[in-house]
Amino acid sequence: MRQAAGQLAELIGCRPSSVSSMKATEDGWTADVEVVEIEKVPDTTSVMASYHVSLGKQGELLGYERTHRYTRGQVDR
Repeated sequence: MRQAAGQLAELIGCRPSSVSSMKATEDGWTADVEVVEIEKVPDTTSVMASYHVSLGKQGELLGYERTHRYTRGQVDR
């Protein structure tokens, strides 16, 4: 996951802040990664994004898709 997180950061220009899920698949892994896209003050107003990533068996990034954008202070209902 660390290798794929580095690759994702290079592609989107933002460092991943956390991995919210990870699942083994027949072809490798899938993961949901949370990223701070726009930092603001106070940080509860920063813009976050969730990315769904596909990883190969060796951890290489195969693909990614932004699935959701939200403010850091937003709570799921």
